[in-house]
Amino acid sequence: MTTRRDTWEVRVPRRSAAAPRRSASAPRHRAGASPSPPRGRVRLTARGAVLCIVLASLVSALLATAVAYPPVNGAGFVLACGLAVLTVRPQDLLTLSVSPPLAYFCGVLLAECVLSVGADSVLRSVAIGVGLRLTDAAPWLFGGTALLLVIALLRGLPQNVRELRAELTTRHRRGSRRLS
Repeated sequence: MTTRRDTWEVRVPRRSAAAPRRSASAPRHRAGASPSPPRGRVRLTARGAVLCIVLASLVSALLATAVAYPPVNGAGFVLACGLAVLTVRPQDLLTLSVSPPLAYFCGVLLAECVLSVGADSVLRSVAIGVGLRLTDAAPWLFGGTALLLVIALLRGLPQNVRELRAELTTRHRRGSRRLS
């Protein structure tokens, strides 16, 4: 009777004399990672774009209060949505497309917290301020979100949805096989 013996060998490929060596200053990329985008064009992740919308909502809410002109608040949101969808990476369009109303709410909540400092009842002041701002900005919220969705559709949102559907279908099939 013969036994089979498993052995593990580590083989290190040798460089041929003709293979060029990479210089120390040459960029190194992880396996599967794409090189950085061309210079001059800003690309944000979905988190970065949502953070920009939150910050723009915060600043525009404070500015609208300072100049006593509520449309400044909505216009700032619409502008932030337009810039965010134009600068986000194409693979992050799906994440960004569902986030603007929540991002606006977070920005307005922060603004109202800042504006309510020193009030007799801070909680009541924040609640009333947020409610009033949301009612004033409802058409702007709709317009900014609609603008974001239209631009996202043109930039490749349907492809993101197809990829998500394919990934979920694959996971579902693998999960149902495990249960069988």
